[in-house]
Amino acid sequence: MDRGWASEQLIKAAQGGDLESITAVVHGAHPHVRRFAGQLCASPQDAEDAAQEALLVLYRKIGSLRATAALASWMFRVVRNECLRRARRLADHHDRTDPVASAEDEVLRRLDAEVVAAAIRELPDVQRRVLIMRDVLGQPGRTVAGALGLSTAAMKSHLHRARAALRTSLRDTATPS
Repeated sequence: MDRGWASEQLIKAAQGGDLESITAVVHGAHPHVRRFAGQLCASPQDAEDAAQEALLVLYRKIGSLRATAALASWMFRVVRNECLRRARRLADHHDRTDPVASAEDEVLRRLDAEVVAAAIRELPDVQRRVLIMRDVLGQPGRTVAGALGLSTAAMKSHLHRARAALRTSLRDTATPS
């Protein structure tokens, strides 16, 4: 059963320690892993770092993979976990720089953060990525536009729409039906 870059024969040879096969599997997985990381991570830099980390894990642990058919799902799980780890690290850094006055304040802050995160997750992909890169990570507009392959005007338009949709969503959440 040939699955393109991850044929069963190639994976088995890589699991057996064949260096050329391992190289071929890692090289073949790279574009798929990068694309998936780009969809999950908050920034292109995090996506590239997560993809590289996932490929290193693949290189080191392919011999311990039990089922050759599980390679793709295993790789995407590694990427997802790496993106989540990076997001948590960013959130932990933010928490350390923003001390909380009381337990009540902490609960309210976390509830607010969950509502905002849910509203951001509902945004269309490009709007969500622009908003996170520009407003959460504080990257310059030109950097965001370049990283996403947009013109500066298109990036600003997506950012405006994302902010408006977020405001509406948060207003609707705050107003009981």
